[in-house]
Amino acid sequence: MINRIDLKEWQALVNHQHHIANHHMRDWFTEDPERSSRYTLECGEILLDYSRNRITHDTIALLCNLAHAVQLTHQIEALFTGQPVNRTEDRPALHTVLRNQNHTALYVKGENITLQIKKSQEKIGDFVNQVHAHKWTGVTGKPISHIVSIGIGGSHLGPMMCTHALQEYAVTDLNIHYISSVDDTHLNEILQKIDPEATLFIISSKSFLTIETLTNAQTILTWMQSKLGNDALKRHFIAVTAAPEKAIQFGVPEENIFPLWTSIGGRYSIWSAIGLPLVLLIGNKNFSDFLRGAHAMDEHFRQADFAENMPVLLAMLSIWYTNFFDCKAHAIVPYTHRLKYFIPYLQQAEMESNGKSMGLNGHKLNYATSPVIFGGEGCDGQHAYHQLLHQGQHLIPVDFILTGNLSSNHSLHHQHQNILIASCLSQAQALMQGKTYHEAYANLLATPLSPSLCAELAHHQMVPGNKPSNILFLQRISPKNIGALIALYEHKVFVQSVIWNINPFDQWGVELGKQLLPNILQCIQDTGKRENTCSIPVELIHHIKNVKGQA
Repeated sequence: MINRIDLKEWQALVNHQHHIANHHMRDWFTEDPERSSRYTLECGEILLDYSRNRITHDTIALLCNLAHAVQLTHQIEALFTGQPVNRTEDRPALHTVLRNQNHTALYVKGENITLQIKKSQEKIGDFVNQVHAHKWTGVTGKPISHIVSIGIGGSHLGPMMCTHALQEYAVTDLNIHYISSVDDTHLNEILQKIDPEATLFIISSKSFLTIETLTNAQTILTWMQSKLGNDALKRHFIAVTAAPEKAIQFGVPEENIFPLWTSIGGRYSIWSAIGLPLVLLIGNKNFSDFLRGAHAMDEHFRQADFAENMPVLLAMLSIWYTNFFDCKAHAIVPYTHRLKYFIPYLQQAEMESNGKSMGLNGHKLNYATSPVIFGGEGCDGQHAYHQLLHQGQHLIPVDFILTGNLSSNHSLHHQHQNILIASCLSQAQALMQGKTYHEAYANLLATPLSPSLCAELAHHQMVPGNKPSNILFLQRISPKNIGALIALYEHKVFVQSVIWNINPFDQWGVELGKQLLPNILQCIQDTGKRENTCSIPVELIHHIKNVKGQA
C-alpha cells in the first residue's frame, strides 16, 4: 500500500499550498464579490458557508482528487453496506442502520440486523409510552418523575448533549439527570435532588464491565434498597447493554434490558437505546424526526459529489489545515446555549476516533491525524480564548455554529438573537480580515493620543487575519436538525479516517488504562500489598495511603 504522502495527489496539494500560502483571504474577497455564494452549500435546513477558508477552486479540486485516490466512494459504500470497516476488531459499523428510514434488510453473519433494530425500537416506543402514561410506576405506585442515566463516554455524552439541545421539545415534565464520573460528590448531589419512589435509573454500558458505571450503579442500588427494599430492581432499574447476561447477574430483570450491538460503538450509539433519556424527554415522534434528520444527512453523504458534499468538504478542509498547514487544533464555537455540550461530544467523536498513530497496514504514520478539539459557547469564548485565535501564533481553524431559533420570550428575542448573530459574524470576519498596521495607526490618530504613541500602539493593535473558519447555520434547533448535525460530524470523522488510513472505530489507548487500573486500585486499597508491585512510583502510592490513613 502506498504511503499517503507519496501519492501524487498528496504531493500536488503540497505544491499548491506553497503556491497560495502567502495569499490573504481579504484580497480574494475583494477580487471576487461572489466568493461567499460560490463557497456556500445547503443540506436540508443546514447551510455551510466555507468561503472564509484559505482555498481556491483549485484547492477544492485537488482535495477531491485526493479523496478519489484513496477510494473514498468505495469506503462510504462499505460503511453503509455492513462491510467490516472496523478492521482491527473485524466488525462493521452499523450506526447508520439505526436511523435507516428505508428499513432495508442488512445481513451480518447471516442475521438481518435491521429486524433486530426494528424490534428494539418497538420495545423502546412501548416503554416510553408506559412511562409517559404513568403505567410504569415505582414499587410504591408513584409515577416516574426523575430519570437518572448512569453511563460514561458514548453512553453519557450523546444523551446529555441531545437532552440539553432539545429541551424545548420536551413532551413531559420528567427531570433528566446524568451521572458519569465515579466521584461520589456528584452522585450524592443527584441523590439529594430525586425522590427514590419516583426515580428510574438507566444503566448504560455496552460491556457491562465499565468500572465507573458499575460502581455508581452498585452504590445507587444499595441506596435504593435501603429506601424501598429488594423490589427496587424490578421497577426502578433498566439496562442498555450488549452483554445482557451480565446485566441479569447484576440483578436487572431480563424484560428490563434493552439491546446494543457490538458493531455499534459507544460514540455512535445515541440512535439506539442509549438514547432512551432523550426519547423519554422528547417522545417517540420527535425521536423519529431526530432519526430522519440523520438519515437525510446519510443520503446526502452517500450520493452527493465530493465538491458538493457537506461532510466530505468539512473533512477535507480539516485535512488541508492539519496536514498541509501543520495545524494542531480546531475550535468548535456554537453561538447558542443549547449546543454547549456539543463540544465535549465532538471531542470524543473526533479525538477518540482519529487520535491514532498507526495505519491500517500496521506501520507508524509519518503525518498528523486528529487535531485537538476545543471550544465553548461563542460569547463566553470571545472573552476567553478568542484572543489566541486572533493574535496568537497558532493557526486554528474554527467552526462557528449559528441558529435562527425563535425565543419563547418574543419581547426579548430579537435583540438577544441579533446580538448573538452579529457577534458570531463579526468574529468570523475579524479572523479572516484582520487589521493592518496602517489601519490600526489611522484609527489611533482619531484619538487624543500623540502620533508617536499611536505609532507604537499600532503594532499591538495589528491583527494578521487570514485565519480560516466555517459558518454552519441551522434554521432552527429541532430534533431533525440536531440529528442531521450529529450525522454530519460523524461522517466528517469517517472521511478523515479514510484519508489518514486509520480505523476510527477502535480505541486501544483507552483500553490500556482500563487494563492497568485493577492492580493500581488494589495497591491503594490493600494495606498488605507492597507498593513496589504496582506500576505507579512507590513514593506516590505510599503518600496516598498516608493521606487516606491506610499506610
